[in-house]
Amino acid sequence: MSDSRLIVALDYSDRQKAQSLVEKLGDKVSYYKIGYQLAYGDNGLEMGRELIAAGKKVFFDLKLLDIDNTVAKGVEAIAKTGASMLTIHAYPQAMAGAVEAAKGSNLSLLAVSVLTSMDENNLMEAGYDRDVESLVGLRAFQAKEAGMGGVVCSAFEAALVKKMVGDNMNIVTPGIRPDGEDAGDQKRVVTPADALSWGSTHLVVGRPITGAVDPLAATYKILEEMAFADQAIKEADKKNKQAKK
Repeated sequence: MSDSRLIVALDYSDRQKAQSLVEKLGDKVSYYKIGYQLAYGDNGLEMGRELIAAGKKVFFDLKLLDIDNTVAKGVEAIAKTGASMLTIHAYPQAMAGAVEAAKGSNLSLLAVSVLTSMDENNLMEAGYDRDVESLVGLRAFQAKEAGMGGVVCSAFEAALVKKMVGDNMNIVTPGIRPDGEDAGDQKRVVTPADALSWGSTHLVVGRPITGAVDPLAATYKILEEMAFADQAIKEADKKNKQAKK
């Protein structure tokens, strides 16, 4: 069976390659992310609609940012596809316009806090006077105030975000690498087990699956790590409850 907390990133320019991966993974994956590469490269928006029609969940990672009216029009268009998630850069005006546009739909809007490819030096170069944790915390607070459905952040900040937004918002974490995998161009990567234990609700995995010699076997490995984490979390919770008695 699949685990809907695992979101596989279809990071391809070629739609046929993306479709081939979906076929290989079969019923082991129920949730897919479509970002710039596929959406703009080979009619990925249409593929997203097809996946939704086939019973899959789709997360459009388009990171919208513009004046609030323009963002709202984009959100309205994506909501009509039946997608489950859509990313918006966590700027208050953009989020306000997006939330208003998504009313009445099942689309969960995700606020992009700080990209997992960025560290504190990168933030300084971009003109921010906050460290990563402080900026993520600010944007998580603003996302909750705006009525967003969740936050995208590194798993390193998942626990902080969960304290700020509670249990009713999604915490979606990219930069996930199974134990022993290379970090690639990500600077803040975390294993599936650690991400879940720190509060992530959904894990976005790309290259560890799409670049694997055997994508299905790689998926099994990640699902096993997630199941192991679930058991460890349950045991820890049980011990904590017993200690309080």
